[in-house]
Amino acid sequence: MDFRVIDVGGVRSMDLRVALRNGLKLFSAIRRVRAVIREFQPDAILATGGYVSAPVVWASALEKIPSVIYLPDLAPGWAIRFSARWATRIAVSFEPATRFFPRGKATVTGYPVRVEFLKTDRVRARAFFNLDPRAPVITILGGSRGAHAINQAVAQHLPELARVTQIIWITGLDDEMAMKEKTQGFERVRVFGYLNAELPHALAAADLVIARAGASVLGELPAVGVPAILVPYPYAGGHQELNARFLIERGAAVKIDNADLEREIVSTTRKLLGDAAQLENMQKQMRALARPDAAAQIADLIRAIAV
Repeated sequence: MDFRVIDVGGVRSMDLRVALRNGLKLFSAIRRVRAVIREFQPDAILATGGYVSAPVVWASALEKIPSVIYLPDLAPGWAIRFSARWATRIAVSFEPATRFFPRGKATVTGYPVRVEFLKTDRVRARAFFNLDPRAPVITILGGSRGAHAINQAVAQHLPELARVTQIIWITGLDDEMAMKEKTQGFERVRVFGYLNAELPHALAAADLVIARAGASVLGELPAVGVPAILVPYPYAGGHQELNARFLIERGAAVKIDNADLEREIVSTTRKLLGDAAQLENMQKQMRALARPDAAAQIADLIRAIAV
């Protein structure tokens, strides 16, 4: 696979000098992307969130190459907001996100996930982690880099949590060694710095997930059908709050504010694990949001606009 790197930088929430320098990088990147497009001669372009996508979409419009922007979150960030008018079509995970774009431009495709999320099951997943198939399980994660605040809260209350449930704890690489030290002697706790191929099993094994509310919760949790306690990251421009609210309003999740995490993590976990009827309903509502054909829908959209 031929891969090219585009040198760009963010401008939001940056020091003025850094923002100006990165702004110049964006415009310089358009020229470089146009050269890459002329060399590759693509039939269509797919872009997704982040500032790196902006010069790609702008360059594709200048080169008259149709493009699709995929928005995984429920609200677009600055890059997508400023690029959407230049894109041919917008793909979004769920219907509420269409309100940010001109009528008819956005298509609801769902959030694409790896096929492994759709094929795993609880029995195989618990066997994979050598867990008791009859005892409850929670999986704790904070995104690809972990969530220090969640890790600290779990570590503070680990004896209480480990008494009521088995735990798969994905800490992020930065906290991995420290959290492994804190879990010595806890036979019901499995600690990992990062999981990739094993992540579908980690979610499928759980009765309940404790997680941040990045865009992936909109696809991966429904695909597996696991209810969640969501702790939106408070410094993410409001995206995680909207993602959490979407799942909460549909009965698939509950929320703990970041500031209340240490005080409420045990009581909320105990309450949900002790209420089989509520967990079953949350699982049903979460699974109802799954879109197993999302990747195919996005591919169809790209084929439809290709020159």
